[in-house]
Amino acid sequence: MNGRPRNKAAIKWGSPIMVTVEIEKLSDTAGAEILGLDLSKPLSPEDRDAILSALNNHHVLVFRNQILSKDQQITFTQQFGELEQHVGRLPDGSRYPIVHTVTNLDPVSGKPTTAPHTHGNYFWHTDKSYHAIPSLMTLLYAVDVPQVGGDTLFCNMHFAYNALSTLEKESLKSLKAVHSWEASRRNTGNIPASEEQKRERPPVSHPLVRTHPETKKKSLYLGMHICHIEDMEAEKSKLLLKDLLNKSTIEKNIYRHSWRTGDLVIWDNRCLLHKADRNYDMAAHPRVLHRTVVRGGIPF
Repeated sequence: MNGRPRNKAAIKWGSPIMVTVEIEKLSDTAGAEILGLDLSKPLSPEDRDAILSALNNHHVLVFRNQILSKDQQITFTQQFGELEQHVGRLPDGSRYPIVHTVTNLDPVSGKPTTAPHTHGNYFWHTDKSYHAIPSLMTLLYAVDVPQVGGDTLFCNMHFAYNALSTLEKESLKSLKAVHSWEASRRNTGNIPASEEQKRERPPVSHPLVRTHPETKKKSLYLGMHICHIEDMEAEKSKLLLKDLLNKSTIEKNIYRHSWRTGDLVIWDNRCLLHKADRNYDMAAHPRVLHRTVVRGGIPF
C-alpha cells in the first residue's frame, strides 16, 4: 500500500452497492485507479455502474496491466454507450476507423517522428466539441509508450469555474461559443479542413459554462475547437477565451498521467480539458495508443 485512499464500495447514481473492484484515488484534482478488473471480459452491471460513478467522482480512471485487442476495446467501450466516428482522415484520405490509433509513427517509414500526421492532441481540448452532440467519454489504451515522458495532462474545469469571481461567473453565464472542425484545424496549424469535412461538421454553438448532467456541477467549456464567442467583437472574444484558458490550465487544476504499456484510461469530456505532452524524444521513442470514444449528450 502506498497510503492513497481505497474503497471497495461504489455508488450507483446515489444508491450503495457492493462491487468487486477497488478504487484508489490518485490525486485531489482528478484521477483514480480501478483495481481488480480484466477489461477483456464482460462487466457485471454492478461493476459497470461502479465505473460510471467513479468517473463522475474522479473524472479520470486508470486501469493498469490490461491486454486488449481492438475488438476487445470496442466491446468494452460499447458497454457505456454509442461509439463515435471521427471526422478526421488518414494520410491516404480514408476515414479513421472506430479504433483510432494515436501515434507519433510516420505512416510511410513506420519510425518515430517529431512531425506526426496530425498534432492537435498537443493543444488543450475536449473531444468532439465541434459536434452538436459532443463526446461523453474517451478511452485510450497504451500499446507502446516511452518509459519516461509522453504524458497526458488533464485539467479539471470544475475547479477552473469555481475559482472565478462572482462577477466573472455572472458575466459568463449566458455566453455561447462557436466550435468547428475548421477552426480546430486552423487553431492548431494542422492540415486545413476539406470542403467535405466542413459540410459534415458545420459550426455549432455550446454554452461557455456547461452543467454536468449527472453531478449538476458547472465547468468552463473551452479548448482549441472554439472559433469565437457569439455576439462578441472578434478581438474581445479572442482575448476573453485566451484569458479563461490561461486561468484554467494552472498547475493546481491539472492531473498528469504517466503512461505504462497496458494502461487503459477513461476520461470525462464534459468537465475536463486534456492534451498530450511532448516531454520525451519523439524521434527516438514510439508512442502508440488506441482510442475509442462514446457519444454524449447536448451540452447545457
